[in-house]
Amino acid sequence: MDDSTWIIIACVVLLAVIILVPIIVNAFYRTVEAGQILLVSRPGGGPPRVHRGPCKAWVIPLLTATQVIPAQAINVDIDITDQTADVDANGRPAPVKVNVKASAIVSVGESDSMVITAANKFFSKPPADQLSTLTDVLSSAGRRAINLLTLDQLFNARTAPSPVANSSLVPAGVSDVLARGEDDALAVIIKEACSRELQDLGLTFNSLNIKAVLSDVAEARRRESAARAKASADVVQAQEEQRARIAQLVAQQKINDQERELNMQIAANGAAVARAEAERMQAVRAQREAELAATQITQARADAEQTVIKQEAEGRAQAARIRAVAAAEAEAIQMKAKALAEAGPAYLELRRLELAPELTRQISAALANGQFINFGTAGNDGHTAATTASDDVMRVVQTLMAAQVIANSNFGGNHKTEETAAPTSLPPSQSSTPSIRPAAQPAIKPDQKPNQPNG
Repeated sequence: MDDSTWIIIACVVLLAVIILVPIIVNAFYRTVEAGQILLVSRPGGGPPRVHRGPCKAWVIPLLTATQVIPAQAINVDIDITDQTADVDANGRPAPVKVNVKASAIVSVGESDSMVITAANKFFSKPPADQLSTLTDVLSSAGRRAINLLTLDQLFNARTAPSPVANSSLVPAGVSDVLARGEDDALAVIIKEACSRELQDLGLTFNSLNIKAVLSDVAEARRRESAARAKASADVVQAQEEQRARIAQLVAQQKINDQERELNMQIAANGAAVARAEAERMQAVRAQREAELAATQITQARADAEQTVIKQEAEGRAQAARIRAVAAAEAEAIQMKAKALAEAGPAYLELRRLELAPELTRQISAALANGQFINFGTAGNDGHTAATTASDDVMRVVQTLMAAQVIANSNFGGNHKTEETAAPTSLPPSQSSTPSIRPAAQPAIKPDQKPNQPNG
């Protein structure tokens, strides 16, 4: 054979070795998973070897036998109904029927011998028989524990150091454990009571979890306790509500006090603002009154000055009018006087003739009313009293005629008006004209008018 053939053969052998070596190794080494225990018998006899997973176990095919048992903890539910060891006040037994629901946890022992015992005595049975065996063992131990404990001890998770009712029946060492209060009394008693039986099966007792302890007395106590707890809670709640209400009222009172103080402060501020506003308004009113008074005074002064100016103007105008009228009247009088001076004698003579009848009547009446006393002697100029009186009368007539002529606005007017107009007064220029001085004035009768002649 040539070299190529040898190379091919070497490659095939190498490939066969690569493939067959893992298979051979796997046949001699078994993998033990976690939670498993592998028991391998020895070829020469003797106890089997114990391999706890996870690990690898050396196994010789065809020469050794193997067995796998579970290493996990086993959970067993138990339901126990029995009576407690309660006594009354007189010391006589007063058992209470209770129902305990619990869950026990057991597992395979730690030593190889216990593992081999468990494999031979416990795990060799079917799974149903395994569970039934554990239930019977734990239930019997639980009944013995219930018969040794009181109801209060069952309900306490950890009992206080108190003696057990039937201490003579408690296994050795349990009393010391209960006295120390190290664990639940029921769990301790069950553990101590069934430990020998479980050890004979290659198992160990790990723990006991009490799910419920049911009894009529316990229920009544529970309701009573619940009622007391509720009453206490109600009292506490009422007290809390009362304190909360008091705190709320105190807070509300503080708020009310602060609000009242704030309102009082606001009112005081409002009053101060109102007073300030009133003072300001009063000052404004006083200022306006002063301004109004000053305006009125100024207006009054202006009105007074205007009135004075107007009155002065009216006075000056009135004086001017009076002066103009007086000048015009004076000029008219002068013109009349001049005209009278030019045509006076003829005009007076004519008027005298026109007024002669009326003047005669008037003079007669005057002479009739007068009384002259004549002593027959003449005056200094040689005239008698009668002569003097007649001369005075003629002068008076002439004066009256001259005054009437001057009072007439035109010469040659209505003579009837001039004739009927009676002379009333004499001009100031004729004040020196002599008048008739009667000696005695007779009394006037009631039915007689003055200046009328007697009938």
